Amino acid sequence: MRSPKDFFAPLAIGAPAPLHEVPFRPSRMIHFLDPSNPKMVAKVPEIAPRVDVLLGNLEDAVAADRKDAARAGLVEVGRGTDLGDTQLWTRVNALDSPWVLDDLTTLVTEIGEVLDVVMVPKVEGAEDIHYVDRLLAQLEARAQLTRPILVHAILETARGVSNVEEICFASPRMQGLSLGPADLAADRRMKTTRIGGGHPGYLVRADPDADAPDAPRATAQQDLWHYTVARMVDACVAAGILPYYGPFGDIADTQACEDQFRNAYLLGCVGAWSLHPAQIEIARKVFSPAPEDVAWARRVVDAMGDGSGAVMLDGKMQDDASVKQCRVVLDLAHQLAARDPQLAAAYEL
Repeated sequence: MRSPKDFFAPLAIGAPAPLHEVPFRPSRMIHFLDPSNPKMVAKVPEIAPRVDVLLGNLEDAVAADRKDAARAGLVEVGRGTDLGDTQLWTRVNALDSPWVLDDLTTLVTEIGEVLDVVMVPKVEGAEDIHYVDRLLAQLEARAQLTRPILVHAILETARGVSNVEEICFASPRMQGLSLGPADLAADRRMKTTRIGGGHPGYLVRADPDADAPDAPRATAQQDLWHYTVARMVDACVAAGILPYYGPFGDIADTQACEDQFRNAYLLGCVGAWSLHPAQIEIARKVFSPAPEDVAWARRVVDAMGDGSGAVMLDGKMQDDASVKQCRVVLDLAHQLAARDPQLAAAYEL
């Protein structure tokens, strides 16, 4: 374990100094792009202004014989496209794969100046982050970068979830975590073949009616991912980094996608992955506070003044804790309004 006094020292001679605080930039949707697909690459100028994060995916969704093409395609995007305020991320191949070293070496040295975050799949412990941390520092020094590239880990194994706190605190590069429900389900031996979302068999059932014991009993489907998302959020908040929900695989079921995203939003996630253009607007809607919530939060803060004491608004008590909750909403509204003129108008900011 590194001494705390050395934690923010560069890990390679000539590498940029690590950040002391992760900058918050709107990242409601991390939109996945297959850079090996020329048709998708051609649509980047159209897609980029609609998303907060554009992610060049090099991992599972790219066939083995297309890995080199995907890497080259992402370099082309980084060099040839003005993304404006949209962040550019990548998901590299797993650390035990034969491609990841070329992924990191190529991307950092060729487009490191425009690459914001490297997403690392199947992270199981701090040792995975330490490896990427040191390698990135060496490559940053070689490329003479002036700012560090941040790291985002995906929780896709039971061991990763068990070690989530140490993963979050492993490096000042850590930007956030995403839940990877499909691989995690397989690793846990969960009996679901869905990519995210609930399952009709995972439910609670009302007690029988004493007067009609054979009558149908109401059921409610439960969220398979509640525990994991909540634990991930707590670990991220403790470390000062950002939690995200991952993919929702049923592209056609936009209602269930919205429900899953909203569950994650209410638990504290700041965004989710979008795998298809249809999911972009869902994420934008869900991870942006509703205008009425922003108006209520402003009203509470205005009524509370310095935040001490308590007041009654519409029959509801508001106190110091209420102000803290409302400031979370207002801070997010201001951050999103700075990027989104439509939200700025809706929020009256």
